[in-house]
Amino acid sequence: QVQLVESGGGSVQAGGSLRLSCGAPGWIYSTYCMGWFRQVPGKEREGVATIDSNGSITYADSVKGRFTISKDNAGNTLYLQMNNLKPEDTAMYYCATQVGRFCSGRWSYWGQGTQVTVSS
Repeated sequence: QVQLVESGGGSVQAGGSLRLSCGAPGWIYSTYCMGWFRQVPGKEREGVATIDSNGSITYADSVKGRFTISKDNAGNTLYLQMNNLKPEDTAMYYCATQVGRFCSGRWSYWGQGTQVTVSS
């Protein structure tokens, strides 16, 4: 199975920044749709951002203008740059992939999550 691993979470003050990374050792997934999600206890998982094989990007309205999704040139790392963080951004963040070039299918593989906590 594909094992996605997130890193880069932590605790920051409101207005601060964090850069999350996601990798899948042994698998180059740059040709597939990739995305970031977040979830807080008791609430449904929320889509944050996606990027497909052509570089087409989508963002949730709540993070537009503040977050940036990207991938490295080697195609083995997914990033989420989070700027101007707000307390409502506090959540467990997950990366996920689809086995497809475009973001039209199921999110088949997930990481274990990295915690982001933003204090006011």
